Amino acid sequence: MEAPAPGASPDADDGEARRRLDAYTYLSAPERLEHVAIMRVFCGTLLADLAVPDVMARLHEAGGPGAGLDADILTDRLEKLVQWGNLLRSSHTVKASSISEYQRSRSRYQLSKLGERIQRDADGVLAEADAAREVSNELLALVERGLRELAELVTAPGGIEPQGGLERVSTLFVQFAEFADSVRDFYAYLGQVLARYDLDSAEYQGFKELLLDYVEAITEDVAFRAPRISGALDTLWPHLPGLLARLDAHAQGLAGLSPQGDGRPETRIQRSRGRELADWEGLRGWFSDTDGHGSQVDQLRDATLRALQSLLANAKRMLRSATGEMSRRRDLLRLARWFDEAAPQDAHDIAVAAFGLYGARHLGIPPATDEVVPAATSWWTGPVVEVPVALRERGSRAPRGRTSSAEDHSAQKQRLREAARQRAADRAAAADELRSASGRFTEVRLTSAALGLLLELLATALGNAQLRRRAGPDGERATEFDLDAAHSEDAELGIRLTVRRTAGTRCVLHSADGDLLLEDLELDVGRTSATADGEAEVSVS
Repeated sequence: MEAPAPGASPDADDGEARRRLDAYTYLSAPERLEHVAIMRVFCGTLLADLAVPDVMARLHEAGGPGAGLDADILTDRLEKLVQWGNLLRSSHTVKASSISEYQRSRSRYQLSKLGERIQRDADGVLAEADAAREVSNELLALVERGLRELAELVTAPGGIEPQGGLERVSTLFVQFAEFADSVRDFYAYLGQVLARYDLDSAEYQGFKELLLDYVEAITEDVAFRAPRISGALDTLWPHLPGLLARLDAHAQGLAGLSPQGDGRPETRIQRSRGRELADWEGLRGWFSDTDGHGSQVDQLRDATLRALQSLLANAKRMLRSATGEMSRRRDLLRLARWFDEAAPQDAHDIAVAAFGLYGARHLGIPPATDEVVPAATSWWTGPVVEVPVALRERGSRAPRGRTSSAEDHSAQKQRLREAARQRAADRAAAADELRSASGRFTEVRLTSAALGLLLELLATALGNAQLRRRAGPDGERATEFDLDAAHSEDAELGIRLTVRRTAGTRCVLHSADGDLLLEDLELDVGRTSATADGEAEVSVS
């Protein structure tokens, strides 16, 4: 562990904590991918300082986000990493044969201890964050055996040989640290799975096997070995201060650095695990309740019970889904996708349609259709909206009593079909009347339906007409036009109308609604080409 400096003030501790937390800034900066690539270049070296050209060459060789950085941008990235505490400026002497070489090589950087630690942890998170890590259960048996043997050697006459004790303590804490880390990682993954309520059948089956087989084996092994480890620690505990003192006398390591005159060490030391009493207290607290808050073994057992309860909750959900109570997870995901893809105004409309979140200004009752109330209108000055009696008296708009049966519209549909059939018959009769009256329009009197159909065909024909400029005498351009191939037809009625322009002709159409005079127009009424069967069109002028 790292020993704090004696007599340090709280403000100094806060400043040191802030400095260390600043070293994580590059992981959340907008250029974090480039920063990570640069840090990986430095983490791939040991006690080496690199200049900007060296870093640029290695980034280009590795590829990835930092491969396209030029010297100026890369220098800016390196300076920011120095500012955050991830890199240090190198103090090595620069040997250069020219001024240009000196300018390129004078800015050299090396990795700081804090920066190396943070980048190593970040690479571990990026590589294995979502994976289920196996619990190193076999290490627990080695921890138990190592503690038992250490307790026997310490309590034996003459005590333990210092070098052998140092090796056993170091091995013991390395094994325990690996086991504890694997347990934390596995149960963190288990908690991520527990957070999912809507597991499908395949995921549920895998989750069930994970809990009933793997987790059960872990908890049983820990529950079996925890009392034995606690017993070995109880035997070893009275002899522990003497053992640690003996190990320090044999090999002090970095702790043997000479102190300064004021009693503070020259360098803060982070000792190997197992060399401090606090490490042994943490080991004992993992297997025994030493502070009244429960041991890690108890927490492990409680976490397993919560996982089983979550498994039962998913089992109940799947049983309910078999009876028709299906999960709405897929519908909610689709709704979330609509919200993500919609424009702001469309998102408001979707929210209103999905959740009924109408404006509270009118208690969910829309105002009159011809009354537009601006959104900025106050409740006090806004128009009054009529509240239904049910909502005013009972606070609910839900209808009471028996629901009325659906209205039968069969008679109305029958009337509409008869009206459509009559209109079709009238138009067919009008078409027959026009064809029979063709060539003698001046002698017959058309009905209103026949005249209406003729005018409808005439308007369509004139709209489709192709105009042709009439040539004047001596090739002069005239101001009049002739109709060329102006016609219209109704394939359903089997009638066709062709209009031609003929100077001096007059066509009078008599009908019940009055007479219609067409000057300089000639009408040809007949059947369509599909129904003519060789019939000749009749011309009337």
